[in-house]
Amino acid sequence: MANKLLATVDIGSHSCILLIASFEPAESSTAETEGVEPRKVLVPKLQKVEICRLGEDIYDSGRISEEKIQDLCRIMTKFRMDLHALGVELKAAAMTEAMRRAENQEEVLDAVEKTLWMRPRIISGEEEAALTYRSVKEWHGEGIVTIDIGGGSTEISNGATGFSIPVGALKMFKAMGPIPGPEYKKFVKETFKEVSFKGMTKKPVYLIGGTGTALAMVFKNLSQFDYKAIEGLEMSIADLEAVTTRISNLSKELRAMLPGLENGRSDVIICGLFWLRSLLEKLRVETFRISTAGLRFGLLYEN
Repeated sequence: MANKLLATVDIGSHSCILLIASFEPAESSTAETEGVEPRKVLVPKLQKVEICRLGEDIYDSGRISEEKIQDLCRIMTKFRMDLHALGVELKAAAMTEAMRRAENQEEVLDAVEKTLWMRPRIISGEEEAALTYRSVKEWHGEGIVTIDIGGGSTEISNGATGFSIPVGALKMFKAMGPIPGPEYKKFVKETFKEVSFKGMTKKPVYLIGGTGTALAMVFKNLSQFDYKAIEGLEMSIADLEAVTTRISNLSKELRAMLPGLENGRSDVIICGLFWLRSLLEKLRVETFRISTAGLRFGLLYEN
C-alpha cells in the first residue's frame, strides 16, 4: 500500500514553502523483525516555493501591509488548491520571524486561515531551531550543528540547545543593500556581543534554508532544484568565497539569471553569504554541508 502523503506550509519572512512528503522506511532499515518496525524517514515528493517578503514591511513600519497580506493570501490559495487536487492532508502551518514582530498578527492570521483553511501558529525562534535540527538529525544523525538562515532571522541548534539571532538575508539587504560595505564589520561585532556558541564549535555544520539551497545550485550549476543532488553536499569556506565573489561581480540583471536566484533571491543572496561566512568563523569550521530539510519537515515529525 502506498505511503500516505502529508503536507506542511512554512510561511517565512522572505518566502513561503509547501512541502508534500511521506514517511518511508530508511534505506538502511531491515525488514520488520520480532514486531519491531523499521525506522522511517520523511521523503519529499513535492516542494513549492513562493516569494512573499513579509519581512520588508516589518522593518519599515512594524506591520504587514494590506498589499503583502493580499499577496500572501494568493499564495495560500494556490497551495490549498494544490493540496485539494492531489488529495493531500495539510498537517501543520507555521509562521516565523516576520510574524513574531508584526503588530497586526491577528489580522494576518485571520486572512491566512480564510484562504488556507488552517490557522497557522506563530512559533518562537527557539522552537524553530529545535524543529529544524530534528529534521536534519533524522537524515544525518546526531552530533551536528544546524544553521537556518532565513529572511529575518537565523536559527542555530546542536540538539541540546538552540537559539535565534534576529538577522537574516532580507533584513540585512534592507539595512545594507545587495552588497554589504564597511559597515558590515561593525554590524557583526555588535550582533555577536550577546551570542554564545558554547558547545557548538568544531562540530559538523549543516546549512538549511533558501540561502543554502541557492548557494548549492549556483555552486553546482543546477538549472532546477533537485534535493537529491544538493542534500549533504560538502563545501569549504574557499568554495563559499569563490561563489560569493562570482555573484558579487555580476550585474543585478545577470545575477538574477543564475540558477536558484530567481524570484527575488538574487538581491538578498550576497548578504546571506556574508552572514554565513561570519557564522562559520564563529563556529570554527572550515567545511560545511547543505541540507534541504528544515522547519517544514520538523513540523511533520512533531505531528
